[in-house]
Amino acid sequence: MKLLNPVRLLAALSLAGSVLLAQAADFTVAYQTTVDPAKVAQADGAYEKATGSTISWRKFENGADVITAIASGDVQIGYLGSSPLTAAATRKLPVETFLIATQIGAAEALVARNGSGINGPQDLIGKKIAVPFVSTGHYSLLAALKHWNIDPAKVTILNLAPPAIAAAWKRGDIDATYVWDPALGVAKETGKVLITSGELAKVGAPTFDAWIVRKDFAEKHPEIVTAFAKTTLDAYADYRKDPAAWLANSGNVDKLVKLSGAKAGDIPGLLQGNVYPLASDQVKELGAPTTDAIGKTAAFLKEQGKVDAVLADYTPYVSAKFVTQ
Repeated sequence: MKLLNPVRLLAALSLAGSVLLAQAADFTVAYQTTVDPAKVAQADGAYEKATGSTISWRKFENGADVITAIASGDVQIGYLGSSPLTAAATRKLPVETFLIATQIGAAEALVARNGSGINGPQDLIGKKIAVPFVSTGHYSLLAALKHWNIDPAKVTILNLAPPAIAAAWKRGDIDATYVWDPALGVAKETGKVLITSGELAKVGAPTFDAWIVRKDFAEKHPEIVTAFAKTTLDAYADYRKDPAAWLANSGNVDKLVKLSGAKAGDIPGLLQGNVYPLASDQVKELGAPTTDAIGKTAAFLKEQGKVDAVLADYTPYVSAKFVTQ
């Protein structure tokens, strides 16, 4: 067998190294304060290791801001809810959904403040309800009002970011809110849950969170998006294998507290309040179920005057290829 001489061997190794480096790409990821198992992977640097890249993690308070950052090119991969995702796709932004992050259950809810006089849905009439606009909470709030046959014009809906909601709640400036943690935890301390997103899903208004990527970045670095998806799914599989054992590891809980702002005691309930789809589930979900859900959400948002039109086909904005690879 002919062997390479040392000079040629060094050259070959250098070339191989340059190819590996070419596959890496420094990029920015938009994340939110939702509680999910993949935040442990984020805290541990697992995404950087899997992609071989330097990642700048930027915290956002709502999906509308994530969309703005992705549209500008400042962010390449982002986490957001189904409602802002629908708005982005309807505006034909160059994005692609490559992973369902969670099917939302009790982790988002409508809470009425104690002392506000709200004891049931009809008591919401004439009250102030805070929610981040163009969020899953906003969509769910409107869906809840429709379910209860309450005209949205008969309540005052305020557009506030989660930190502002928590502050307004403590001051007593608002009567109710539809939000997620950590603001949800603040509201539940002195409030009553009227309905959760999981309960709304059962009456035909499901919501979910998703990971999306700019199409130009995905086309240039498909292996990075695939590695990102796999890292997330590995974290989900680790949690779902034995949730009790996972939660018994205080290190996991501490990392979620740090990145979400939720209280340690609330973490178990918040994790159990959502569904984290595994790889086999993703392949099924990242097709007709998701495109149909986006289409129905768009139709609802158009009915509410939140988007101007509904696209005939949302297929270009959803792909399972980064999971199947």
